[in-house]
Amino acid sequence: METLARLIDRRDPVDPRTACRAVLEIFASEPALAALAVTLDGAPVGLVYRDVFVGQMLVAAEHLNERPVSEVMDPEPRSVRVAMEPGVFVDALAQSATPVFRTAFVATDEDGLYVGVGGLASLLASHRRKQREAREAMGLVERMAHDIGLHLDGVQAFTDRLEQQRLAPDAAACVRAISDTSRDMSEILGRAMDLHRAATGGLSLSPEPTRLRDLADAVEARWGPRAAEGGSTLLFSYDGDPEAAALVDPSRLLQVFDALIDGALAHGRGVIEASLRARLDGETLRLEGDVRDNAAAVTAEERLARVFDPLGEGRMDDRAEMALGVGMALAHRVLREMGGQVRAEPNRGAGLTLRFALTAPVAEVETGQDEDLSVSARPAHILIVDDNATNRMVAEALCEMFDCTSEQVADGVEAVEAARTGRFDLILMDIKMPRMDGVAATRAIRELPGAAGAAPIVALTANAGPEDVAVYLAAGMQDVVEKPIKPERLAIVLSALLNGEDEQEAA
Repeated sequence: METLARLIDRRDPVDPRTACRAVLEIFASEPALAALAVTLDGAPVGLVYRDVFVGQMLVAAEHLNERPVSEVMDPEPRSVRVAMEPGVFVDALAQSATPVFRTAFVATDEDGLYVGVGGLASLLASHRRKQREAREAMGLVERMAHDIGLHLDGVQAFTDRLEQQRLAPDAAACVRAISDTSRDMSEILGRAMDLHRAATGGLSLSPEPTRLRDLADAVEARWGPRAAEGGSTLLFSYDGDPEAAALVDPSRLLQVFDALIDGALAHGRGVIEASLRARLDGETLRLEGDVRDNAAAVTAEERLARVFDPLGEGRMDDRAEMALGVGMALAHRVLREMGGQVRAEPNRGAGLTLRFALTAPVAEVETGQDEDLSVSARPAHILIVDDNATNRMVAEALCEMFDCTSEQVADGVEAVEAARTGRFDLILMDIKMPRMDGVAATRAIRELPGAAGAAPIVALTANAGPEDVAVYLAAGMQDVVEKPIKPERLAIVLSALLNGEDEQEAA
């Protein structure tokens, strides 16, 4: 841990009786000295600031030369323990009314005795450096987390393919264990990164028309089997118009239910009652969610502490507690972004009931918008372009899931040559590749004659910011699917492009 000890000048102090003339000579001999401490019996009693003192001497040297420095020093300098972290001290400075002339501080030991003098300029520079290093480190962590997520996504795709094959019971059990572990790790990693984004103001919501009955079914389908595996029973109910739809971010609401139900399951076996209610209020819908359990293994006080202080001391030492804490902390952040909050109250007898409420605009969901993994009325042949073998296999598995055939190439040069044949209905294009990147390959393909140059191209990339998307579309791509690839998102894009192409051919 960095402390102020590294940022201070341990120069010898002067006595309060030292003549101002002698102090001026010290400053003259040491041009880098910003301030000089004044001590009595080892304890700081004042501080002399170079700029202020030199200015005084220029104006009244004859009067001050032989006067003791105690008459011109700052008798109440800012004093701080040398063991304090620089960041903590900077925060304290920001909240205090420090006079502008106080450009330095005195550092003391635990007994209040003088150790050295520090300048606020060097302190702030150090603080900015630490912030920059923290941002760079977090950027590295985010890139690593993204890469880990891609690999976990690949593991999940491989296990999904294995589960579709006839395996011996022992092998099938191992595949399920691998699948469950990779899924759990991916969820924990995603929650942790979302929590970091929320803490730094980067948590984003993507509202879309969402049928609330479907959302309730998704929660039940997601958690019913998991509850049964752990010896519990999940009873989920939806109370509202079956066709009611709201403009919300369904994935974020699922994260909220994930945290509340996961917490209930973690505290003992039993019955968990969960519900989602939707009430029309003019042009908005009031959404209320409940999760009630009857777990008695942990006291109500401890449960409440885990709900409202999920990242508290000691909770990060245990892997299971850490996963629960991160999930609950993220739920608080998500609901805050949506204008809601978590409330909790102990049940009579045993267990806890967690509730949340929020309002959302009424939306309309088009008939036939329900998920369908068949993306085209006819078999489609897709070219997969990616320099990463794992990513190619994941994309291939998804194409098979969508009843599409595929071929694979490893870079943009190979993609252009493959596209010349004109045998592909659609191209899935990675962006960052050796020899020729995805943008350059797309431009080259668009210059090909006839059907070869007209095949729809979809970017598969982790770089999907607004400026990036604008570049991809300008190059001739039709859409973008962000990595790690969500099957539902890819299905929607492929369906829109392939079926749109079919309609044009029919016309």
